Amino acid sequence: QVQPVESGGGSVQTGGSLRLSCAAEGLTFARYAIGWFRQSPGKAREGVAYKTTAGENARYVDSVKGRFTTTRDAATNTVDLQMDSITPDDTGVYYCAATKGPCSLDANRYTYWGRGTPVNVSS
Repeated sequence: QVQPVESGGGSVQTGGSLRLSCAAEGLTFARYAIGWFRQSPGKAREGVAYKTTAGENARYVDSVKGRFTTTRDAATNTVDLQMDSITPDDTGVYYCAATKGPCSLDANRYTYWGRGTPVNVSS
């Protein structure tokens, strides 16, 4: 069964950092673009960042540019999301997802989804 698995979520204070990781079970990440999404309380799911198949390019939603970085590690078959200068607006459940299609921050373009890892930011 194909299943991305997220880890690394937790509680953090404003201004702190977290590193989320997405591991692959049943698929080779190198063949997929990997997206990071989040769903905050009372809000729709939002695309945060993606990493292209070859890993040379990434794109971020404006609200996280300069604070979040997504990286791909082929040796461990994982994709990470480094979150710095975290704010309360970053609170939510974070999901990673995989697609063989065009890279996008649109959740509808992704085929395989993890179950999410929660991030709670306190002020």
